[in-house]
Amino acid sequence: MTTNKALSRMGLAMRAGKLVSGEEIVLKAIRSGEAKLVLLAEDASDNTKKKVADKCESYGVELLIGYTRFELGGAAGKPERVLFAVTDKGFADMIRSGWVQHSEVENIE
Repeated sequence: MTTNKALSRMGLAMRAGKLVSGEEIVLKAIRSGEAKLVLLAEDASDNTKKKVADKCESYGVELLIGYTRFELGGAAGKPERVLFAVTDKGFADMIRSGWVQHSEVENIE
């Protein structure tokens, strides 16, 4: 398996304390303006997707959807997690540039 840039950068952001997870904490980060980028697993529930997408839209925070809860959780060294907020612009830019929407693009190399 190739190392995915976005996922390995998520791990770096987590170790640097610039990645938060958990629905309440992430929604709070969006409302407070701390969230620079929100990451949502593609297998999150429709209810969670809608809630997070609406919140991101109303606060102008970019939302990226992709990977599974196991991939995202694993990248951050946590058990399965569906939702993360990146609270640092540098890390947000790095993760965004390596992000792959799994559902649309299947490893074309």
